[in-house]
Amino acid sequence: MASEHEGSIANILEQDTLKWVFVGGKGGVGKTTCSSIISIQLARVRSSVLIISTDPAHNLSDAFQQRFTKTPTLVNGFTNLFAMEVDPNVENDDLPNGEGMDSFVSELANAIPGIDEAMSFAEMLKLVQTMDYSVIVFDTAPTGHTLRLLQFPSTLEKGLGKLMSLKNKFGGLISQMSTLFGVGDEFGEEAILGKLEGMKDVIEQVNKQFKNPDLTTFICVCIPEFLSLYETERLVQELTKFEIDTHNIIINQVLFDEEGVESKLLKARMRMQQKYLDQFYMLYDDFNITKLPLLQEEVCGVQALKDFSHHFITPYQPAITKGTVEGVEKRIVILKQQLEEAEADLEKLKKGK
Repeated sequence: MASEHEGSIANILEQDTLKWVFVGGKGGVGKTTCSSIISIQLARVRSSVLIISTDPAHNLSDAFQQRFTKTPTLVNGFTNLFAMEVDPNVENDDLPNGEGMDSFVSELANAIPGIDEAMSFAEMLKLVQTMDYSVIVFDTAPTGHTLRLLQFPSTLEKGLGKLMSLKNKFGGLISQMSTLFGVGDEFGEEAILGKLEGMKDVIEQVNKQFKNPDLTTFICVCIPEFLSLYETERLVQELTKFEIDTHNIIINQVLFDEEGVESKLLKARMRMQQKYLDQFYMLYDDFNITKLPLLQEEVCGVQALKDFSHHFITPYQPAITKGTVEGVEKRIVILKQQLEEAEADLEKLKKGK
């Protein structure tokens, strides 16, 4: 499958049937930067793009240097790119209130682990489906979370099954309880069960879409280190288990052997990285692998994101190749500069004495 798109995300941009793009990986590998840039690139070729962060840390606001909320906001400098930040926990004010209600909901949360997340995720999907975005990018929280999102339909199935059997056993008792707690019929368990059923439908519908490779793909972001390789391997296996398509890997923070890199430490890091890069290419020879250079500063703000984004389309090339006249000349310039700095430091130290 190694196509002419080798080393880029061009295949994602060309697949105009895509509706959902997940960007995931362990914390600290640059997921938010990558998902922001992927959505910027998609905005060039698609009519409207929504990027959603389900990460409680809300790095999206930092990346674009703009505040986002739980309603989609137009990103500064764009006409068709919107962003929203969603808390993965359900807002209590979204639920009918009443004393008995709270205890019922907390019982529910105990009966079905992850139900509150599932409910807020379903609410969000329902919202997103009513809006007419051409493609939706998820800047997901670290790995475990992401996959929990994808398990929700079965989580809800189980939970509803549990509830139904309880309801059949204690049917009359539940309605007596709600009367006892002064919860009117409209807030009774019927209302909650109805709400859950509705959510289950939404999630099932969406999950069907998630499992369709024409509509959904998962982009794994990692760095060239052992733990990240191991994490990615686990992530790819999990995605395969959930039948979620994945064929793009972005390897971030790669050190390229550029002229002027004299540091022993950097050279040692490069050798280490190369070992893991080779393993990535061996393990994922049918994936599109994009390598991104380690930068001197963070990528923050729309302009910086745009500047960095061309590395997603054309593979990064180190500035000057070794062994050329030009390369050696550049190296001499750098070394002269370093020598001058060292001499200036020495002078300062002597004067200090």
